[in-house]
Amino acid sequence: MTSPERFHRRFLRGEPSCEMRNRIAAPGTIGNLSIGEHTPQEAVAVPLELMLRGDLQEWNAVAGYAGVDPTDFLSVRQFHGAGVAAASSDRPRPWSPPEADAIVSNDPSAAISVRVADCVPILLADDTGRHVAAIHAGWRGTAKRAVIAGIEALQALYGVRPERLTAAVGPCIGPCCYEVGGDVLDGFRVAGHHPEILAAWFSPAEAGRQRLDLWRATRDQLEGAGLLPPNIHISELCTKTHADVLHSYRADGKAAGRMVGVIRPKAF
Repeated sequence: MTSPERFHRRFLRGEPSCEMRNRIAAPGTIGNLSIGEHTPQEAVAVPLELMLRGDLQEWNAVAGYAGVDPTDFLSVRQFHGAGVAAASSDRPRPWSPPEADAIVSNDPSAAISVRVADCVPILLADDTGRHVAAIHAGWRGTAKRAVIAGIEALQALYGVRPERLTAAVGPCIGPCCYEVGGDVLDGFRVAGHHPEILAAWFSPAEAGRQRLDLWRATRDQLEGAGLLPPNIHISELCTKTHADVLHSYRADGKAAGRMVGVIRPKAF
Protein backbone atom coordinates (compact mmCIF):
# COMPACT_ATOMS: atom_id res chain seq x y z
CA MET A 1 0.00 0.00 0.00
CA THR A 2 1.18 3.52 -0.78
CA SER A 3 2.04 5.62 2.25
CA PRO A 4 0.60 9.18 2.46
CA GLU A 5 4.12 10.66 2.37
CA ARG A 6 5.19 8.73 -0.73
CA PHE A 7 1.85 9.35 -2.38
CA HIS A 8 2.23 13.10 -1.81
CA ARG A 9 5.74 13.05 -3.34
CA ARG A 10 4.36 11.21 -6.38
CA PHE A 11 1.73 13.90 -6.80
CA LEU A 12 4.34 16.65 -6.72
CA ARG A 13 5.97 14.91 -9.69
CA GLY A 14 2.67 15.07 -11.55
CA GLU A 15 1.34 11.61 -10.70
CA PRO A 16 -2.07 10.82 -9.13
CA SER A 17 -2.95 12.33 -5.77
CA CYS A 18 -5.69 14.04 -3.81
CA GLU A 19 -6.31 16.37 -0.91
CA MET A 20 -5.35 15.26 2.60
CA ARG A 21 -6.84 16.54 5.81
CA ASN A 22 -3.92 18.73 6.96
CA ARG A 23 -2.87 20.27 3.68
CA ILE A 24 -4.02 20.94 0.14
CA ALA A 25 -1.84 19.16 -2.39
CA ALA A 26 0.12 21.10 -4.97
CA PRO A 27 -0.98 21.29 -8.62
CA GLY A 28 -0.22 18.36 -10.88
CA THR A 29 -1.63 16.24 -13.69
CA ILE A 30 -3.11 12.79 -14.09
CA GLY A 31 -2.85 11.88 -17.75
CA ASN A 32 -4.76 14.67 -19.49
CA LEU A 33 -6.45 15.73 -16.24
CA SER A 34 -4.97 18.87 -14.70
CA ILE A 35 -5.32 19.48 -10.97
CA GLY A 36 -4.91 22.95 -9.48
CA GLU A 37 -4.17 24.49 -12.87
CA HIS A 38 -6.26 27.61 -12.36
CA THR A 39 -4.46 30.22 -10.28
CA PRO A 40 -6.59 32.27 -7.88
CA GLN A 41 -6.82 36.01 -8.46
CA GLU A 42 -5.49 36.65 -4.96
CA ALA A 43 -3.41 34.73 -2.47
CA VAL A 44 -5.51 32.51 -0.22
CA ALA A 45 -4.69 31.44 3.34
CA VAL A 46 -5.66 27.80 3.74
CA PRO A 47 -6.25 26.39 7.26
CA LEU A 48 -3.78 23.73 8.31
CA GLU A 49 -6.58 21.45 9.50
CA LEU A 50 -9.61 21.32 7.23
CA MET A 51 -12.77 19.80 8.69
CA LEU A 52 -15.03 20.97 5.83
CA ARG A 53 -18.23 20.81 7.81
CA GLY A 54 -20.02 24.11 8.46
CA ASP A 55 -17.09 26.56 8.61
CA LEU A 56 -17.66 29.04 5.78
CA GLN A 57 -14.07 30.27 5.94
CA GLU A 58 -12.78 26.80 5.12
CA TRP A 59 -15.05 26.49 2.11
CA ASN A 60 -14.09 29.97 0.91
CA ALA A 61 -10.43 28.98 1.18
CA VAL A 62 -10.97 25.88 -0.94
CA ALA A 63 -12.95 27.93 -3.48
CA GLY A 64 -10.06 30.36 -3.64
CA TYR A 65 -7.62 27.52 -4.19
CA ALA A 66 -9.76 26.36 -7.11
CA GLY A 67 -9.66 29.91 -8.48
CA VAL A 68 -13.40 30.58 -8.30
CA ASP A 69 -15.70 32.85 -6.36
CA PRO A 70 -17.40 31.05 -3.46
CA THR A 71 -20.72 31.39 -5.31
CA ASP A 72 -19.20 29.35 -8.16
CA PHE A 73 -17.89 26.57 -5.91
CA LEU A 74 -20.68 24.09 -6.56
CA SER A 75 -21.76 21.08 -4.54
CA VAL A 76 -24.74 18.74 -4.25
CA ARG A 77 -26.78 17.39 -1.34
CA GLN A 78 -25.42 13.86 -1.28
CA PHE A 79 -27.80 11.08 -0.30
CA HIS A 80 -26.01 7.82 -1.26
CA GLY A 81 -27.84 7.43 -4.53
CA ALA A 82 -27.02 7.70 -8.23
CA GLY A 83 -28.63 11.00 -9.16
CA VAL A 84 -26.65 13.38 -11.40
CA ALA A 85 -26.83 17.20 -11.35
CA ALA A 86 -25.78 19.29 -14.34
CA ALA A 87 -23.84 22.48 -13.58
CA SER A 88 -23.54 23.62 -17.19
CA SER A 89 -22.73 27.15 -18.33
CA ASP A 90 -26.44 27.91 -18.75
CA ARG A 91 -27.42 26.70 -15.27
CA PRO A 92 -29.75 28.84 -13.10
CA ARG A 93 -28.00 31.28 -10.78
CA PRO A 94 -27.56 31.37 -7.88
CA TRP A 95 -26.83 27.64 -7.61
CA SER A 96 -29.13 25.80 -5.25
CA PRO A 97 -27.50 22.43 -4.43
CA PRO A 98 -29.82 19.68 -5.67
CA GLU A 99 -30.09 16.20 -4.20
CA ALA A 100 -27.58 14.11 -6.15
CA ASP A 101 -24.34 12.17 -5.78
CA ALA A 102 -22.69 13.20 -9.04
CA ILE A 103 -22.24 16.56 -10.69
CA VAL A 104 -21.11 17.29 -14.26
CA SER A 105 -20.00 20.58 -15.77
CA ASN A 106 -18.66 22.35 -18.85
CA ASP A 107 -18.39 25.76 -17.15
CA PRO A 108 -14.77 26.93 -16.65
CA SER A 109 -15.93 29.67 -14.28
CA ALA A 110 -17.12 27.06 -11.75
CA ALA A 111 -15.52 24.29 -9.71
CA ILE A 112 -17.60 21.22 -8.82
CA SER A 113 -17.09 19.10 -5.73
CA VAL A 114 -18.11 16.09 -3.64
CA ARG A 115 -17.43 15.42 0.06
CA VAL A 116 -16.22 12.13 1.49
CA ALA A 117 -15.00 10.55 4.72
CA ASP A 118 -14.59 6.85 3.71
CA CYS A 119 -16.74 6.88 0.56
CA VAL A 120 -15.12 7.01 -2.88
CA PRO A 121 -14.45 10.38 -4.57
CA ILE A 122 -14.17 10.03 -8.35
CA LEU A 123 -13.09 12.89 -10.61
CA LEU A 124 -13.48 12.60 -14.39
CA ALA A 125 -12.31 14.77 -17.30
CA ASP A 126 -12.29 14.24 -21.03
CA ASP A 127 -9.16 14.64 -23.15
CA THR A 128 -9.92 18.34 -23.76
CA GLY A 129 -10.36 19.06 -20.06
CA ARG A 130 -13.54 20.98 -20.91
CA HIS A 131 -16.05 18.44 -19.63
CA VAL A 132 -15.72 17.13 -16.08
CA ALA A 133 -17.54 15.22 -13.36
CA ALA A 134 -17.25 14.76 -9.60
CA ILE A 135 -18.89 11.63 -8.16
CA HIS A 136 -19.48 10.40 -4.60
CA ALA A 137 -19.97 6.65 -4.15
CA GLY A 138 -20.21 4.72 -0.90
CA TRP A 139 -21.41 1.14 -0.93
CA ARG A 140 -24.95 2.23 -1.75
CA GLY A 141 -23.80 4.47 -4.58
CA THR A 142 -21.56 1.71 -5.90
CA ALA A 143 -24.44 -0.76 -5.77
CA LYS A 144 -26.62 1.79 -7.60
CA ARG A 145 -23.84 2.42 -10.18
CA ALA A 146 -23.37 6.14 -9.44
CA VAL A 147 -20.11 6.32 -11.37
CA ILE A 148 -21.77 4.84 -14.45
CA ALA A 149 -24.59 7.39 -14.13
CA GLY A 150 -22.00 10.20 -14.11
CA ILE A 151 -20.30 8.86 -17.23
CA GLU A 152 -23.61 8.47 -19.01
CA ALA A 153 -24.50 12.08 -18.14
CA LEU A 154 -21.23 13.35 -19.64
CA GLN A 155 -22.05 11.47 -22.82
CA ALA A 156 -25.70 12.56 -22.98
CA LEU A 157 -25.11 16.23 -22.18
CA TYR A 158 -21.74 16.93 -23.78
CA GLY A 159 -21.16 14.10 -26.23
CA VAL A 160 -18.14 12.77 -24.35
CA ARG A 161 -17.17 9.22 -25.27
CA PRO A 162 -16.01 7.12 -22.26
CA GLU A 163 -12.71 6.15 -23.88
CA ARG A 164 -11.77 9.83 -23.90
CA LEU A 165 -12.14 10.11 -20.11
CA THR A 166 -9.48 10.04 -17.43
CA ALA A 167 -10.48 9.08 -13.87
CA ALA A 168 -8.78 10.10 -10.63
CA VAL A 169 -10.06 8.10 -7.64
CA GLY A 170 -9.09 9.52 -4.28
CA PRO A 171 -8.66 7.89 -0.86
CA CYS A 172 -11.53 5.88 0.57
CA ILE A 173 -11.84 3.03 3.01
CA GLY A 174 -9.85 0.06 1.76
CA PRO A 175 -10.63 -3.66 1.64
CA CYS A 176 -8.30 -4.07 4.61
CA CYS A 177 -10.75 -2.22 6.86
CA TYR A 178 -14.17 -2.24 5.23
CA GLU A 179 -16.12 -4.98 6.98
CA VAL A 180 -19.83 -4.98 6.24
CA GLY A 181 -22.83 -7.12 7.13
CA GLY A 182 -24.69 -9.53 4.93
CA ASP A 183 -27.29 -6.84 4.23
CA VAL A 184 -24.73 -4.96 2.14
CA LEU A 185 -24.03 -8.01 -0.01
CA ASP A 186 -27.78 -8.51 -0.31
CA GLY A 187 -28.12 -4.90 -1.47
CA PHE A 188 -25.74 -5.54 -4.35
CA ARG A 189 -27.63 -8.71 -5.25
CA VAL A 190 -30.94 -6.87 -5.30
CA ALA A 191 -29.34 -4.21 -7.53
CA GLY A 192 -28.65 -6.92 -10.10
CA HIS A 193 -24.89 -7.34 -9.91
CA HIS A 194 -23.66 -10.64 -11.31
CA PRO A 195 -22.53 -13.27 -8.77
CA GLU A 196 -19.08 -13.51 -10.41
CA ILE A 197 -18.60 -9.77 -9.96
CA LEU A 198 -19.71 -9.94 -6.34
CA ALA A 199 -17.24 -12.78 -5.70
CA ALA A 200 -14.46 -10.42 -6.83
CA TRP A 201 -15.68 -7.48 -4.74
CA PHE A 202 -16.58 -9.31 -1.52
CA SER A 203 -14.52 -11.72 0.58
CA PRO A 204 -15.42 -13.49 3.84
CA ALA A 205 -14.46 -11.87 7.15
CA GLU A 206 -14.97 -13.00 10.73
CA ALA A 207 -18.35 -13.70 12.34
CA GLY A 208 -20.15 -14.07 9.05
CA ARG A 209 -19.28 -10.59 7.87
CA GLN A 210 -17.84 -9.56 4.51
CA ARG A 211 -14.98 -7.34 3.34
CA LEU A 212 -15.91 -5.03 0.47
CA ASP A 213 -13.23 -3.86 -2.00
CA LEU A 214 -14.41 -0.47 -3.23
CA TRP A 215 -11.13 0.04 -5.11
CA ARG A 216 -11.77 -3.02 -7.26
CA ALA A 217 -15.48 -2.27 -7.62
CA THR A 218 -14.81 1.29 -8.76
CA ARG A 219 -12.18 0.20 -11.29
CA ASP A 220 -14.46 -2.53 -12.65
CA GLN A 221 -17.35 -0.10 -13.06
CA LEU A 222 -15.15 2.50 -14.78
CA GLU A 223 -13.78 -0.11 -17.17
CA GLY A 224 -17.24 -1.56 -17.72
CA ALA A 225 -18.49 1.91 -18.67
CA GLY A 226 -15.80 2.16 -21.36
CA LEU A 227 -12.80 3.89 -19.75
CA LEU A 228 -9.42 2.60 -20.89
CA PRO A 229 -7.46 0.90 -18.07
CA PRO A 230 -4.38 3.18 -18.44
CA ASN A 231 -6.66 6.18 -17.86
CA ILE A 232 -7.90 4.97 -14.47
CA HIS A 233 -5.82 6.14 -11.51
CA ILE A 234 -6.79 4.84 -8.05
CA SER A 235 -4.92 6.13 -5.01
CA GLU A 236 -5.37 2.90 -3.01
CA LEU A 237 -5.02 4.88 0.22
CA CYS A 238 -7.26 3.62 3.00
CA THR A 239 -8.85 6.44 4.98
CA LYS A 240 -9.18 4.39 8.16
CA THR A 241 -5.59 3.12 8.03
CA HIS A 242 -4.29 6.66 7.55
CA ALA A 243 -6.78 8.48 9.78
CA ASP A 244 -3.94 10.68 11.05
CA VAL A 245 -3.89 12.50 7.70
CA LEU A 246 -7.22 11.48 6.10
CA HIS A 247 -10.72 11.92 7.49
CA SER A 248 -12.49 8.64 8.24
CA TYR A 249 -15.98 8.11 9.65
CA ARG A 250 -15.06 4.54 10.54
CA ALA A 251 -12.12 5.82 12.60
CA ASP A 252 -13.58 8.98 14.14
CA GLY A 253 -17.34 8.51 14.04
CA LYS A 254 -19.51 11.61 14.18
CA ALA A 255 -16.46 13.73 14.99
CA ALA A 256 -14.95 12.98 11.58
CA GLY A 257 -14.31 15.85 9.23
CA ARG A 258 -14.72 15.63 5.48
CA MET A 259 -12.38 15.64 2.50
CA VAL A 260 -13.40 17.20 -0.77
CA GLY A 261 -12.77 16.19 -4.37
CA VAL A 262 -12.75 19.26 -6.60
CA ILE A 263 -12.44 19.65 -10.38
CA ARG A 264 -12.85 22.60 -12.74
CA PRO A 265 -13.21 22.55 -16.55
CA LYS A 266 -10.61 24.20 -18.72
CA ALA A 267 -11.54 27.38 -20.55
CA PHE A 268 -12.21 27.13 -24.26
